[in-house]
Amino acid sequence: MQYTVAILPLLALLVLAIPVDQQHRVVYDANGNLHLVNPNLYTVVDAEVEPRFNADTDIIFRLFTRSNPNEGQVLGWNDPSSVQNSHFNPAHPTRFTIHGWNNDGSSAVNTNIRQNYLAVGDFNVISVDWGAGAQTINYISARNRVSIVGEITSRLINTLMAAAGATRNSISVIGHSLGAHAAGNAGKFQNGQLQSVIGLDPAGPLFSMGQSDILTPNDAQYVEAIFSNAGTLGFDLPLGHSNFYPNGGRSQPGCGIDLAGTCAHSRAHEMFAESISTSTGFRATRCASHDEIVSGGCTSSGADAMMGGEPSNHGRGVNGVFRLNTNSGTPFAQG
Repeated sequence: MQYTVAILPLLALLVLAIPVDQQHRVVYDANGNLHLVNPNLYTVVDAEVEPRFNADTDIIFRLFTRSNPNEGQVLGWNDPSSVQNSHFNPAHPTRFTIHGWNNDGSSAVNTNIRQNYLAVGDFNVISVDWGAGAQTINYISARNRVSIVGEITSRLINTLMAAAGATRNSISVIGHSLGAHAAGNAGKFQNGQLQSVIGLDPAGPLFSMGQSDILTPNDAQYVEAIFSNAGTLGFDLPLGHSNFYPNGGRSQPGCGIDLAGTCAHSRAHEMFAESISTSTGFRATRCASHDEIVSGGCTSSGADAMMGGEPSNHGRGVNGVFRLNTNSGTPFAQG
């Protein structure tokens, strides 16, 4: 057994060293599985390999409240009665959660965040299940769907406002990995008027600054990004009004060798979930620059801020890049 454990990292390195033609590259999904993908944005995928994804009908929205914390009520973006006949309460804050590649509505980013919200108060927590479009071996196909996932989510927000009297100022959208960019797109289709968009280790592969569907500070009144595997599975550069880099944002204590980066990638949503209910809090130092964080330093430059949390930093004037330390396991917060 000792020999097996010792060999595993070497096998992972050998897999990464397998020659790949110029049309393809190896990419890890959020669960640590290897996939061979074509990074060409214009590649036509064989329909037999890539099942058709109809965003209008295949995205499932499930509402959870304290009245139904475990069994979600399905809401239809084009069905006002589904909202009116549900436990949705416009007097309570609404929080959307959106998963990433090769996940679905039952993924930890949805369940863990939901449980923490409902533990601290009355919320409308709506999970965005786009598993029919995210569970594919073709990363590029999933990557190219973040805009339409955001658009359909925006349509449901319009229905919540028209059918139940919800307000944009009470709505926040939280997404992990590809879901972070989808959350940003939901905000884009709401003309940046939502209260908050929170991007949890926004996906890095095949995203670059200036693309129309990447997370930006214009996507909501307040946009926060938390980076836990920046430069590998996660995007590297600041994307929000405030940008938090726990433990430097690239690797995370307690993750061991973590060659795939999946442990560190998941820490963003695990820490955010904890931030909702912790009394300790994730206090972070505002640094002089992102380059300084990359180099391992941080010169205090302005007021400290709390990462994540409920309510968010909306309206508090928090902006810039921040660094903080966390514990290697739960609870992660050090105060």
